[in-house]
Amino acid sequence: MSLAIFDLDNTLLSCDSDHAWGEFLVEQGAVDAAAYRRANDTFLSDYREGKLDLDAYLAMALKPLTEHGDEQLKAWHQQFMASRIEPHVLARGEELLAWHRRRGDFLLIVTATNRFITGPIAERLGVDDLIAVEVERKNGRYTGNIEGVPSYREGKVTRVNAWLEAQPRLTLDDAWFYSDSINDRFLLEAVPNPVAVDPDDELRKLANEQQWRVMSLRDGSTR
Repeated sequence: MSLAIFDLDNTLLSCDSDHAWGEFLVEQGAVDAAAYRRANDTFLSDYREGKLDLDAYLAMALKPLTEHGDEQLKAWHQQFMASRIEPHVLARGEELLAWHRRRGDFLLIVTATNRFITGPIAERLGVDDLIAVEVERKNGRYTGNIEGVPSYREGKVTRVNAWLEAQPRLTLDDAWFYSDSINDRFLLEAVPNPVAVDPDDELRKLANEQQWRVMSLRDGSTR
């Protein structure tokens, strides 16, 4: 059994689920529309440029979770899945997951987006496990704080290595990792089978330099 690791946003999905959730909250009137949309867009741009202030972003992004109970959040998430996620599930991404599944590989999503957003998406995609940013809960409510190391940049490697300690049959020795983002270069460099998927400009440049496989789950091309 080999380990097949996947980034989620703009890899298996043709959108950024974290940003899409922010847009969804704006539509629901759950946040100050103008201010939240402006901040959400700015943080997404910073992420793409590799200069995201993660603490500042999480402070903004997790605050709405603290302001509503589980019943409301669950109802919103169901609407979010139908309107914002399902249209962006890539058919070729599902085919890639199926190919690894037929090989008998263990399917793991590792994402910098929090578990509240991505847990149901991982279930929808039928993967075996998920590593995501963990949001603290106390007394049945989200606190807005995170638990442990955030699965972002080098943190993805840290979290995967910690996860592997409890997985005696799995290692990185023959692992795959698929990602679109230069932010994931650290985990891509840690596996023998790195694949740049519809990569951003910086990752495409790195992939060409390192002679990594480059593929698209949007137009089907590969090399």
